[in-house]
Amino acid sequence: MNDYRFACSSLFVLLLVIQPIKGFVPNPGFQEKAEGIQGELEKNKRGSMRQSSETNIDDRKVEAGKSVSREYQFKEAGKQMKYQLYLPGNYYDEIEKNAKKKFPLIIALHGYGSNPKQIVGYPGFTRLANQRGYLIAAPMGYNTKGWYGSRGQGGGYWRAPRNLGELSEKDVLNVLEITRKDFQVDENKIYLYGHSMGGGGSIHLAMKYPEIWAAVAPMAPAIPRGMKDLGKAKHTPFFIVHGDNDRVLPVKNTRSLIEKMKELKIDHQYREVEKGDHVTVAWRYFDEIFDFFDKHKK
Repeated sequence: MNDYRFACSSLFVLLLVIQPIKGFVPNPGFQEKAEGIQGELEKNKRGSMRQSSETNIDDRKVEAGKSVSREYQFKEAGKQMKYQLYLPGNYYDEIEKNAKKKFPLIIALHGYGSNPKQIVGYPGFTRLANQRGYLIAAPMGYNTKGWYGSRGQGGGYWRAPRNLGELSEKDVLNVLEITRKDFQVDENKIYLYGHSMGGGGSIHLAMKYPEIWAAVAPMAPAIPRGMKDLGKAKHTPFFIVHGDNDRVLPVKNTRSLIEKMKELKIDHQYREVEKGDHVTVAWRYFDEIFDFFDKHKK
């Protein structure tokens, strides 16, 4: 399972850099290499993943200690929508001991061209969630390129729904609401973690719904369009990481964000990684992210 997750993460690196991000031109042959790896992953997927990692939409009890795929009926979009869920291994045991037991929850937002399974599969994510007793829910954001509303409420690219941004944002809120309803979530300990496009989405959602989040962790974020509402997140703590060798999303944009946070006196920690790239910074600091979340509640 770990080998498969690592392979998915490696594929994500390749797929991410070939997306049409302004200012970035991939090396010749890069797309062919990515597609070749993707084909090999699909070919070996059934053999490398355990059947227990999937669950049916009608299953009432979700298996704990595993990354599980679920679906719900997304009424506004008129379709079934997938998302990923992780419950710590002791979830049901703890509830049996104490029926009023509540758990912290992380909403995880994937990057452009990625998906919920990949971000939940980032190295160390579920291991630490299990150790710390956290739930993880990762929405699709309508599709792999939805931007969670951080680029506006419109479509944003050819053949996208005209309200793609709205649907992407709504999907996050739907998954949050479903998780709150179906599982014992501590309402004072709901956190946002996002990478790249998801990092930008986490900033956008922190500004728009500051009453929900106890803390937010954007990794190598794509800064949202228009930051005039940053002051609305004045009381939301941020833990931000960006590599100074990021060739997908330049660190200078995050540096500008940090300056605005200083002006607004927003509680934040910023780690700029020397020679850090765009991808691996997303999971290198999970220990510190969980420490940061542990220290903050609503």
